[in-house]
Amino acid sequence: MKGNEIQCRTYEFAMKVIKMVSILPQTQIGNILGGQLLRAGTSIGANVEEAIGAYSKNDFTNKMNIAQKEARESNYWLRLISDNGLVNKDKMLAIIQESEEIAKILASIVKSSRK
Repeated sequence: MKGNEIQCRTYEFAMKVIKMVSILPQTQIGNILGGQLLRAGTSIGANVEEAIGAYSKNDFTNKMNIAQKEARESNYWLRLISDNGLVNKDKMLAIIQESEEIAKILASIVKSSRK
């Protein structure tokens, strides 16, 4: 995949989120949490893509900030899914860690772009 690291990581993260949601139990709770995770987890990369095509530095910073918030929200839904036993905790560790790392990278990008 071409592009910068955050583009690649957020795209791959979205792919992992899609796979994660597909294995959730088809219950009301699984469907609701899965829908929330799917929305937040796939919007991270979409906002990064929008930021890269931004028309100004402020627009870039705003879109990256939104992406960072979506990464934090994704982490919240992932932890809820894990802590409620909807998916084996061992299977959740890597994707939870990736959401935390992406959020940190995006926070760093936002911070440096505000300078």
